[in-house]
Amino acid sequence: MNQNDYRKWNVGKGPKHSKNMFAIILTGLLIVMVMVLCGIVINKKLHHKLIPAGSSAAVSSESEAQPSTEETTPADTSEADLKAILSNAEQLASQYDYDGAINLLKSDTRFVEKEEVTKAVSDYETAKAALVRINPQEVTHIFFHSLIMDTAKAFDGDSKQDGYNQMMTTKDEFIKMMQSMYDKGYVLVKIHDLAYEKKDENGNPKFVYGDIMLPPGKKAFVLSQDDVCYYEYMKGDGFATRIIIGEDGYPTCEMQMDDGSVSVGDYDLVPILENFIKTHPGFSYKGARGILAFTGYNGILGYRTDEAYKDTNPNYEADRQEAAKVAQALKDHGWELSSHSWGHRNMGEISMNHFKTDTDKWERNVESIIGPTDIILFPFGSDIGSWTPYTDSNERFTYLKSKGFRYFCNVDASKPVWMQLGPDYFRQARRNLDGYRMFYYPDSLNDLFNVPDVFDPARPTPVPPMK
Repeated sequence: MNQNDYRKWNVGKGPKHSKNMFAIILTGLLIVMVMVLCGIVINKKLHHKLIPAGSSAAVSSESEAQPSTEETTPADTSEADLKAILSNAEQLASQYDYDGAINLLKSDTRFVEKEEVTKAVSDYETAKAALVRINPQEVTHIFFHSLIMDTAKAFDGDSKQDGYNQMMTTKDEFIKMMQSMYDKGYVLVKIHDLAYEKKDENGNPKFVYGDIMLPPGKKAFVLSQDDVCYYEYMKGDGFATRIIIGEDGYPTCEMQMDDGSVSVGDYDLVPILENFIKTHPGFSYKGARGILAFTGYNGILGYRTDEAYKDTNPNYEADRQEAAKVAQALKDHGWELSSHSWGHRNMGEISMNHFKTDTDKWERNVESIIGPTDIILFPFGSDIGSWTPYTDSNERFTYLKSKGFRYFCNVDASKPVWMQLGPDYFRQARRNLDGYRMFYYPDSLNDLFNVPDVFDPARPTPVPPMK
């Protein structure tokens, strides 16, 4: 068709005719779009009939059909979340917190119907039903001082050897003690779970025994460590030098080596017990750890934080700040912190003026760093009263109570258990697991371990008697 032919063919096919053709094409396109949309709707309704509402597939199809500003969760992410929840629940259950485990499993609606979740919930409910309440008045309380890491340095024949031999426990002894107690079914509990303060029917404070629920055959115990200060006199004698926060966020220890370098590791009770519980989670009731008791005159945790160091310690403020961080990390991991008096004084024998001064110094130099505490572990195993109940006529008791103390612990290793529940306090006797106790009274520890199996051969014998 030449140009003239084209012009002839186009005659009568001007603007009006073109508009009609455009309308026909547009109408056809609209019909096609309507058919496509109908097909999507029908397919979506059919899909919802086949997949139950609330299932992960329904949620996935919903997100595909509708535009969203949120990113969709990949299947592998959901699987990882499920594994994490199951793992965390198992950790809680391994320390007898079955309610916590069950609540965690039920907290994520994505997984509540999963077979693994429903089975775990059922298993935990069965295990919980089998728990029995332990008798609080049968709970023993054991305690230690700083653990000897290097027996050659601690027992080197100098003037401090006898004291270390009497009052300290070696690293090997401590580990064997914990293993024996674990094998015998002992479980570490917090003193605040053993007894605690609540309100009576009139709204007044009242102490009651707690409901510690454990599997049949298990026995509860409380643990504490005195003088967690790493005193200056201990330097070079085979002990840790301070507690720090490890790279994993857990409290651990530093120790100075012979060449002057500093090593980080399991150099005292805290990191050793932490790692023992990691390996044996059933040794701890709901994450319980021990009580750490501080004096103040040499600082705490190996940091020279006392006001007496203001002019001699160039890192005084930094030490106080770091000690506060370590104290918080300890609390975050389940450790309870307590007073051991400021000057390591016999709180039942010093004058009342000295008693108040010492208590005020502890509050000013230690509590200001670690935060409030209601526990005091008396030095020398002393007490501020006889075995009769405390009353408000006891001036030392009322002064400590005014400072917030409610838990009072002395030392009495003559029997496995002694405690006293008052209307506004709780008292408990502690047992020293040290060289003196093991050497002179081995049979008194048979409920915990067999002394010959534990006693470190590096310990000099005979252990010197107490003067």
